[in-house]
Parts: sequence; structure tokens; C-alpha cells
Amino acid sequence: MEYTRLGRSNLQVSKICLGTMHFGSRTPEAEAFAIMDAALDMGINFFDTANVYGGRPNTGRTEEIIGRWLQQGGNRRDRVVLATKVYGAMVPHPGPNEGGGISAFKVRKHATDSLRRLQTDHIDLYQVHHFDRTITAEEFWRTFERLEEDGDILYVGTSNFPGWGLTKFQMAAWQRGLVGLVSEQTQYNLLNRIPELEVLPAAKAMGIGVIPYMPLAGGLLTGRKIVQPGSRTADVWAEYGFSDDRQPQLDAFSELCAELGEPEHVVANAWALAHPAVDSVIVGVRTLQHLEGLERSASLQLDAETMSRLDAIFSINHGRPLKSSTPAPEAYAW
Repeated sequence: MEYTRLGRSNLQVSKICLGTMHFGSRTPEAEAFAIMDAALDMGINFFDTANVYGGRPNTGRTEEIIGRWLQQGGNRRDRVVLATKVYGAMVPHPGPNEGGGISAFKVRKHATDSLRRLQTDHIDLYQVHHFDRTITAEEFWRTFERLEEDGDILYVGTSNFPGWGLTKFQMAAWQRGLVGLVSEQTQYNLLNRIPELEVLPAAKAMGIGVIPYMPLAGGLLTGRKIVQPGSRTADVWAEYGFSDDRQPQLDAFSELCAELGEPEHVVANAWALAHPAVDSVIVGVRTLQHLEGLERSASLQLDAETMSRLDAIFSINHGRPLKSSTPAPEAYAW
């Protein structure tokens, strides 16, 4: 496995980050345990989750599964850089301070609840799951400063932030003498290159390491397949505005991968990792088989000709459509 420093921090993370969104919803606990054991054996030391994972009415279930896995011992906790998120509502009918968004009131409670579910005394990377336009920079940073001072969290990251939002909060952190944001999660893949417009350049300029989620576009970049109704791939197929006339584009990608002698998912991950702003890619693993080839993704170097051919196949005009009536980041994020 290959490792790199996350953003401006001195924290070393694997270039493949284990995404756990399916644990407890589509992946049973026993298989989730096996996946985490296998990932650790592969050298993946970076695990990403969120307090809302598990799905309604079971929000928090994924963190609970990870917590029980950590408690098996074997030095698991010390070997893992553990990342979780805060933002969404955790109850079906949230009160005025429990809905989407962040505040000192809410974040303190949700951090305590995540620590309890994860059965740990600290979170290595605590991430704001989405952009809150209403919180002041002063409240934002004082909230996370307190958590750092109490030893509950070590680093702060974001997810689904616009480039201007990253810049705003990073500059405010530096004015307070803080390390600031070390990471940003954004949806980035060969079929969604919108983050190249503003998010990736801003992150690179501000010393924020990008950890893309959905580098395989929900399974679309794993080769031609019959899309099963109700599957994750079917959801993304609809979200990206796909139809059968787009299959030749995916076929051309598969042909290029065959020439390279590499599986499609390995090339797709390696392409995302090739961007200078990207430090690690989050691969949402649902089964043990989904771990296959991930070490190769971290080490594969795509030459200039291959990158040009991929650009030709996946031009930005054929990518995920922008929701032009919606401001960033919702125009390109969830």
C-alpha cells in the first residue's frame, strides 16, 4: 500500500480510504468485520464513516459496527486513522437544533454520541458533512477548537464544500493560529469532473487534501453491466442522466483498460489519485470482493498518453450535469 500526508498535516494515510457507508444497511455486520480485517491486512489505515450511516431508522448503526470491530483488540484502534462526519439529523423528527447544519450546541452532542458508538476516546478526523451557510467562522472554529482542546478530535475536515467555502474557513483558521482544515471530501470521478472548476484548485492552494468519494461513480466505472433496478448503480445511472446510448463511452473505457492490462476500477481510482490535489480516494466497499485490486490502484501511474485518451473518452461535456438552478455546492453534490 502507498501512503501520503493528508493536506498540510503530518498525518500519514493510505492512498485508499475504506468507505463504510454500506455497513449495517447493505453489508451485514459479520461481512463488515471481515472487510475491515482484510483492509487492515492490505495496509489500508484510513477508514471513513459518518454518524448518519446505517440508514433510517437506523442512523448510527455503521458507527456502532465499527465500534464493536475496534473492541476486538489486536491493536485495531491504534492502527486506524478513524474519520467520521457531522451535519445531518439523527432522529426522524428533529427539533430546531437537530436538523441539517452545525452549531456549537449540536456538534458537541453529536461528537459525544459518535465517540460512544465508535467506542473510542477520540476521533482522528472529524468532518463537516455538508456546507452550512449560516454559521459564522467564529462559531465554527471555536466549536472545533473546544473539541480539539478536550482531546475528542485531532483534525478537522469538510465534505461537499464549495471552493470559496474552503477558502473562507481556512483563512479564518489561520488568522486564529490554527492548523485549520486538513481534508475535503468531494464527489469526483471520470464522469463527474466538476470539482476541477473550483474545489480542487482551492483545496490545493489552501493546503487541504482532497479525498474523493464515488471514484467509481457508484459502479458505472467498473465495466459494462446490466443495471439492476434498486441498486446503487441504478441510482447513480439516473443521477448522472445516463441512458443506453452512453454505453459506447463505457465500452471505450473498458477497451482502453484492456489495452493497459488493468481492471476498470483500478484505472478509475488511479486516474482520480493522479490529480495533484488528491491524497486518497474513498472506495465504498460492500463485499470482500470489492477490495480486490485496490493496492494496484494506489501504485498505478498513468502516463500522459493514457490520461489524454481518458480525457477524450470522458470530456467534461459528457460528465454529470450541473443543476444550474441550484447554487454550489448543491449544484454538483448531494
